Amino acid sequence: MPFRIILPYIVFIVFFFKGIVVFGQLGNANGSHAAGIRKVKDIVIYEDPKFYATFPSVVQMRNGTFLLAFRRAPERRNYGEPGYNHIDPNSYLVAVRSEDGITWTAEPELIYAHPFGGSQDPCLLKLSDGTLLCTSYGWAPVREEALDSLKKPFFYAGGAVFLGGYVLRSEDDGKSWQGPIDPPHIPNEINHDVFRNPLPAYNRGALFEGKDGRVFWVVAATDSNSPWKTSNYLLMSDDKGLTWSYAATVARDDKVAFNEASIYETPKGDLVVFHRTANLDDYTCITRSSDGGRTFGKWENMGFKGHPLQALKLPDDRVLLVYGYRHKPYGIRARVLNAECTDFMTAPEIILREDGGSVDIGYPWSVQIDNKHVLVTYYLNHNNGTRFIAGTLLEID
Repeated sequence: MPFRIILPYIVFIVFFFKGIVVFGQLGNANGSHAAGIRKVKDIVIYEDPKFYATFPSVVQMRNGTFLLAFRRAPERRNYGEPGYNHIDPNSYLVAVRSEDGITWTAEPELIYAHPFGGSQDPCLLKLSDGTLLCTSYGWAPVREEALDSLKKPFFYAGGAVFLGGYVLRSEDDGKSWQGPIDPPHIPNEINHDVFRNPLPAYNRGALFEGKDGRVFWVVAATDSNSPWKTSNYLLMSDDKGLTWSYAATVARDDKVAFNEASIYETPKGDLVVFHRTANLDDYTCITRSSDGGRTFGKWENMGFKGHPLQALKLPDDRVLLVYGYRHKPYGIRARVLNAECTDFMTAPEIILREDGGSVDIGYPWSVQIDNKHVLVTYYLNHNNGTRFIAGTLLEID
């Protein structure tokens, strides 16, 4: 199962680690020392042998508490099936809460169950007024005898047709959710949904609210007849996620595919995008806009492997960049970049975990706990066992 968002379906393999509580220094002593980071401990956030828990995102809400969303589906190996399934009609979006970022509620609450099939990758963003946005995308189970009646092309995998993305909103700290809101169709997207309509935009990755209140969202589109060829584009919202408009091409190449991207605005005002790639030997890429998202420069290879990535602004304006690592030893890694994210080629790599049980781990997402601590969340497995949501607490100098 190769690339996850590139093939929206593949967009679902992930890599993150399980959380046995462990104390100690970071795996890369030089990197951790140079970055001024110390690993405090690993924690288990949610684990249940009946469920396959993956793809977390986490935010701190207005009252200081924390909300972590993830995708939950049955652990189908309990039924006697041979393996896990990222395209599962029974997958839905749930959340757990915490007062301190360390101890979490045991039983998840429902965010959204798609009426037509399974959902993937809930990506949270808290806006400046407290509104919560949650983006996701779905798959509709379709019997093979019905496929000839659908409008072509469409993406079919695991017995389901890709539905594209949607957006949920909450104005009461996640107690209730409005939506789904359909984002626009990207002009270069060739696929259709199960209703024979042009596919709505989608992606896995962190959105960002800019200084001027605009919300930026980098989405993917399949723009050739090869299902492996996706590119990334920018959507913007001027009304806190209620409506979206197409803005620009972010990364496109004749050979390299881009998807699962997170966007970040620097103090100078540049929009920086971190991309997962295919056909580039798993190297991650960066693009930058210095004109508010109207245009983006040529993509650059960042010089290291890992995906997908998420950027967090630290109290001193440095940027904690976290990403999954799907090569042995499987795990979670990080780098601390300068405020403008220009030193990615030289910033030391920090190993947070290297005890993952297979490539199906990762998708890290970090949140500031207080001025001195950051929690990095992700999903993990040990010995290819049931996937669960875990975290690593870091102390930042």
